[in-house]
Amino acid sequence: MKRLLYILPLFVIFSSCKKFLDVQPQQQVDESLAITDAGSAGTAVNGLYNTLGSNNYYGSNFPAISYLYGSDVVWTGSQAAPQEISAHKTTAYNGYISSAWGGIYKTILSANYILEAVPKVTDPLFTAATKNQYLGEAYATRALSYFDLARGWGGVQLILTPTHNPSDHAGIKRSTLADTYAQVLKDLEAAEGLLPATTNRNRFTQKTIWALKARFYLYNKQWALAEQYATKIISDNANYNLLKPYSAFFTGNIATSESVFEIAYSTSFKNNHSTWFLPPALGGRREWAPSSTLVSLLNDPNVGGGRSSLIAQTAPPGNLWYGKLYYRTPLGVDPAYIIRVAELYLIRSEARAEQNNLSGALEDLNAVRDRSGVAASKAATQGDILLAIEAERQVEFPFETDRWFNLVRTNRVAAVLGITDATKYLFPIPASELLADPDLTPNPGY
Repeated sequence: MKRLLYILPLFVIFSSCKKFLDVQPQQQVDESLAITDAGSAGTAVNGLYNTLGSNNYYGSNFPAISYLYGSDVVWTGSQAAPQEISAHKTTAYNGYISSAWGGIYKTILSANYILEAVPKVTDPLFTAATKNQYLGEAYATRALSYFDLARGWGGVQLILTPTHNPSDHAGIKRSTLADTYAQVLKDLEAAEGLLPATTNRNRFTQKTIWALKARFYLYNKQWALAEQYATKIISDNANYNLLKPYSAFFTGNIATSESVFEIAYSTSFKNNHSTWFLPPALGGRREWAPSSTLVSLLNDPNVGGGRSSLIAQTAPPGNLWYGKLYYRTPLGVDPAYIIRVAELYLIRSEARAEQNNLSGALEDLNAVRDRSGVAASKAATQGDILLAIEAERQVEFPFETDRWFNLVRTNRVAAVLGITDATKYLFPIPASELLADPDLTPNPGY
């Protein structure tokens, strides 16, 4: 951690990378010059979104860990790190794990610097409303980052101020999972009070916070609150909708009314998912591929329905299936989907089922099925409905950082994937961080 903590959270402009585990090139500005007026504050916040969407975080590595752990996406290449993950034999030396950990903490450190620097700016052009917005975006980014650390690694070290010197955060121990989640909620609350109640699918607003709160409360089994916050988005049908057909949310336009929050990319700031999903004929490497089980489910009209549009097959003689959620040309300009309306319906469905509102749970589940052209579920008991929601998530979000974390939170990993060693449900703390910081402790089993 000391190696990671001493990163000056400066303006970062990312360019494309040639290798999956490369650190993307950076152009840095001296910290003393970074945030001095309204314009430089805005640049810093834009850089924060770039860090959130970087190759090591949502642009590639963090979702990849979830895909490969969940077994619906398999690795077809030769690198050892993803092969370890696919085989559920991950070690503390795994490169994917260390790069994702580093990318998330770098995002936190950038948010911390904004939270410290922005209130000190005295530029008369820097209005209170804009200051509040930037601070709210930093709190929201930090909340999402710690949420992802919590669901991946458990309780972690909570770093809540910038690092100016190597010793600034010495002696910080790992917090419990409960305390880590408590910090997530605290940051979400702070963000909600600062952000505008507008609709913006590429930047945090109060509405984004409501969606993230629904997910947060689901993970923490606070069913009534999960239902309440999911409803706030679902009921805003002037701005948020399930689109028909299913492919409408990712083909053609970006930032559709299906999306609550997605990260935008460009030719100079690329999302690397298409490189790893698409076959060579389409400019990719197809080293992440849908499993045979997932292909069968998506192609079953009674299960996948219109979600078969998520996959395609190469020409003979290869006939290889590949994922095409990320497909745009030039490669790398697809958004990264962080949370969609469909997830809010399934969150509310599960929350209602847990509160024994079975008819309400089925109504939400069937709304998601209907828009994909799949017949209404015949599940009748609470247990059957919860299993139906699990199955729906599998085909609704196969390429969206969902499957593994949901199996862990519902204690279904052993039953579904046959992994009975519960110590393997958390990712290992990177060995390099353990060596650098004597106050950081490993996860059991690694």
